[in-house]
Amino acid sequence: LWMGTHPNGPSMVYGTDTQLDDVISENASVALGASVSQRYNGNLPFLFKVLSIEKALSIQAHPDKQLAQQLHAMRPNDYKDGNHKPEMSIALTDFIALSGFRPLDEIAAFLDVYPEFSALVSGAAPEFRRAVAEGTDSERRSALKALFAELMMARDEDVRKQVEALVARVSEPSCNGTELDVSEAALVRRLNNDYPGDVGIFCVFMLNVLRLRAGDAFYMGPNDPHAYIYGDCIECMATSDNVVRAGLTPKQRDVQVLVDMLTYDYGAPSHKLMQPEHKSSVHALYNPPIDEFSVVRSSVNAGERADLEAIDGPRILLVAEGSGTLCVGTDEMPLGPGFVYFVCPSTVCTFAADTALVAYTAQCE
Repeated sequence: LWMGTHPNGPSMVYGTDTQLDDVISENASVALGASVSQRYNGNLPFLFKVLSIEKALSIQAHPDKQLAQQLHAMRPNDYKDGNHKPEMSIALTDFIALSGFRPLDEIAAFLDVYPEFSALVSGAAPEFRRAVAEGTDSERRSALKALFAELMMARDEDVRKQVEALVARVSEPSCNGTELDVSEAALVRRLNNDYPGDVGIFCVFMLNVLRLRAGDAFYMGPNDPHAYIYGDCIECMATSDNVVRAGLTPKQRDVQVLVDMLTYDYGAPSHKLMQPEHKSSVHALYNPPIDEFSVVRSSVNAGERADLEAIDGPRILLVAEGSGTLCVGTDEMPLGPGFVYFVCPSTVCTFAADTALVAYTAQCE
């Protein structure tokens, strides 16, 4: 479910053929607020989504603005716009993702534990081990890049051979786990079921594994590798559809572009997580380190009312659970799962919950 104005999936006004972008374009300063309209050239600066992942999504990253403009200029059929795409995901259910490079000592340990992994990176592994043990941060990043590049550019026949050997070893009965098992063995089996013989399976040994509960969130900046493995989430991002892929996908892969664009930041998975700021017992604000968007989670008990105070920018409001009424002045509009409203600046919205109500509101000020 896409909510916004991106041409690859534009929102429509309910019951009409009118696109949201047309409504905004009629008077952007009213629809977006004067400040937001001026900063973003009359365009809605964020794209709001709901994703439900049963089959893993690709190993990918999103370019920064400079690279996005270059890719769009050179290959407009592949990269549809020139904007960056920092994004944030908020789990609606138990959720599994890969995000950012692991601590380097963990990757080095996996090279020792999994010979199938080390066989694919035999050229870069010695320098990687040396850099982890005694190198500077710059040397470690360079060695990490070389290791990742060798893995992602390995010959298909070599990858298939090593995946086959790896899967045979982790498919022993003692390795069997549950659907939410995030052990390396379980993730290898899951990803091989989704994409047999794919090089992205080995990213389990290089990228952090996140297991989130409903309400947990994480942020992915530009040039940051990640993949969604399982679960449902709310996702918000700058208005763009630029994706550079390198594994776990039948779509076009730009391996060299991905290898060259990454920052090669590394560290524990905890640094990827975001803690919401609780504005009240009802509202929690997820506020990533960018200007284009933040998201408010509103939880209203059955039979209660709660105001969502006005801001100086646009909002898109989505009901995730429950039912009730949205009151704006003297106007009343129904609320139910999947109902979506565009809210203009300086508008106070009141939730009147018939049953326990959960709503997510993307916004820009």
